[in-house]
Amino acid sequence: MVQFLQYNEQKRRGTPDFPISVYHLTAQHPQYVMAFHWHMEYEIIRILSGELHLTLDNREMTASTGDLIFIPGGTLHAGEPDNCVYECVVFDLKMLMRRDDACNVYIEQLLDRHLVLQSIPPHHPAMNGAAETLFSAMNSRPSGWQLLVRGALYQLFGQAICLGLVEEGMLQGGKNYKKVTQLKKVLTLIEENYASPLTLSELSRAAGMSPKYFCRFFQEMTHQTPIEYLNACRIEHACCQLLTTDQSVTEVAFACGFNDLSYFIKTFKKRKGITPKKYLQTPAAHPSSP
Repeated sequence: MVQFLQYNEQKRRGTPDFPISVYHLTAQHPQYVMAFHWHMEYEIIRILSGELHLTLDNREMTASTGDLIFIPGGTLHAGEPDNCVYECVVFDLKMLMRRDDACNVYIEQLLDRHLVLQSIPPHHPAMNGAAETLFSAMNSRPSGWQLLVRGALYQLFGQAICLGLVEEGMLQGGKNYKKVTQLKKVLTLIEENYASPLTLSELSRAAGMSPKYFCRFFQEMTHQTPIEYLNACRIEHACCQLLTTDQSVTEVAFACGFNDLSYFIKTFKKRKGITPKKYLQTPAAHPSSP
């Protein structure tokens, strides 16, 4: 999940020869609340404590301490933490493919979603051990960590397939697929134009709907009104700009699409629980975002 989380991310993960990155998220992280986004890389999330309420495409679920979440590439997803600490690895599945390797058939099925692992599989000692190896190696990076990471990923996928922890994928052309595709178009428009005035007519046009039907559709899919989501997107961008630039609060507000400083401060406090100035004074780390 790149610096901002509301769009089709295209950030390079890791290095070209080992495309994988790890992220650790606590309440101090600027993108602790996982806004709707998607990326073509695979993602595995591990819940260290608390709960994470997830939306994957148009399905809702809750993960709790110790759970693993498997998110195929292209999945529209979001997460609302509840006193939660979580970490995730995001990687290009193709890194597991080797020329003339018998494992390639499984990786290809995962890539094209003919093989979809359960989003939150039940706890299993072998999978829990592989996950611990994966995240520990990614975080501490001892000598040979790349071998540990690659081996742990093979073990995780292998164990899940052997245990039959698979589910039916979302087929292209289905009703749910169409709805998710429509929503992605709207979220892309918001991400690309959040700093400019955006009207309800423009958003509904991106989804190919009337404004009245679009509002019901958007609320059903995201549990937010279009304006609530747009403001949330602007606030997340504002957080990153406050932490990474020398711009004043006023300059950030206007750069992120707000034309009224008091409204920006009110919206920021509603979203983050504190004012922009107090947010700058919190002991927040400055990590990149998943």
